[in-house]
Amino acid sequence: MEKVLEKLIESGSNLLIKLLVSLIVLVIGFRLISLLERTLKKEHKFKALDASAKGFVISFIIISLKILLIVIVLSIIGVPMASLVTIVGSCAVAIGLALQGGLSNIAGGLMILIFKPFKVGDYIQTQGLEGTVKSITMFYTTITTIDNKVIQLPNGNLSNSNIVNFSYNKNRRVDLEISVSYNTDIEKVKKVINKIIDNHELILQEEEKLIRLKTHADSALIFTLRVWTKTENYWSVYFDLMESIKKEFDKNKIEIPYKQIDVHLDK
Repeated sequence: MEKVLEKLIESGSNLLIKLLVSLIVLVIGFRLISLLERTLKKEHKFKALDASAKGFVISFIIISLKILLIVIVLSIIGVPMASLVTIVGSCAVAIGLALQGGLSNIAGGLMILIFKPFKVGDYIQTQGLEGTVKSITMFYTTITTIDNKVIQLPNGNLSNSNIVNFSYNKNRRVDLEISVSYNTDIEKVKKVINKIIDNHELILQEEEKLIRLKTHADSALIFTLRVWTKTENYWSVYFDLMESIKKEFDKNKIEIPYKQIDVHLDK
């Protein structure tokens, strides 16, 4: 009985030591991995990588290291490697079946990195949402909206969605429609708008511009205005034109009419 008790105490002590060692390894391992993650994000060698690929590669490395750490901890506790491989394989199959969406997100992330429909820093619109791409990781793409909300989009869904990339090309065209009353001189309208365009430093003067009467609407003449600017200056040019046109129309007594209906009464 004493021998049995001694064996139990010995095996219990060994197990306790293994558990303590494995816990220490686990804690130190996770801290080292966190430190490595911060270092990799600052590492100069990764600056050669595209910012989009950098986030994906780092997240892949960190997740792989965490899985390896857990395997090491289990082996320290005393789980046989053959059994461990079997358990890991079975878990991988089970997790793979349970997390098909996660696997599709990884595949979607790879598709995004390969075909580059967008990159970190681009302003995109997709699935009824829009914002600036902040990071692309293994599972999610993070965007920040113009009012500073953070949205995480699953890579699987994103890679299969229609994506509008507003930042892909260097230049963008600003399209405006301007209404004036029917008694306005068409050439005068063109002259006033053209002067505004010529004096705006952010409009690309070498690119084609258009100022033409588009529609005879119910209550107004509708002019179409098209000019080109650098993509990053799009909204500055848009708002500048809207304000400048109103000011210049007021100076030149060009009326921007309200909607109106003419009613004729027969006596």
